[in-house]
Amino acid sequence: MDEDFIYQVLAIVSEIPSGKVASYKQIAILAGREKNARLVGKILSHASMYGEYPCHRVVNSAGRLVPDWINQRELLLQEGVGFKVNGNVDMKKYRWQN
Repeated sequence: MDEDFIYQVLAIVSEIPSGKVASYKQIAILAGREKNARLVGKILSHASMYGEYPCHRVVNSAGRLVPDWINQRELLLQEGVGFKVNGNVDMKKYRWQN
């Protein structure tokens, strides 16, 4: 992976304010690589190797959480992020407007 892209993604994620979420695609677009949403996910899955980042604030474009990350929902709830009946983040209300 391109280390410059890794740090660019992590810098963008660090800007997401508490109580808001961003999608993988949104981050890829902000980093100038709109077709690399999956790569953003891969980078975030290894983010702890680079420091502490609020990766829990990143969800898919439908607001779905990371399947095997049981604490993600609780972390978002603690920040005031709301969920729809189907369990997804309400993206219309909580999406980061960067």
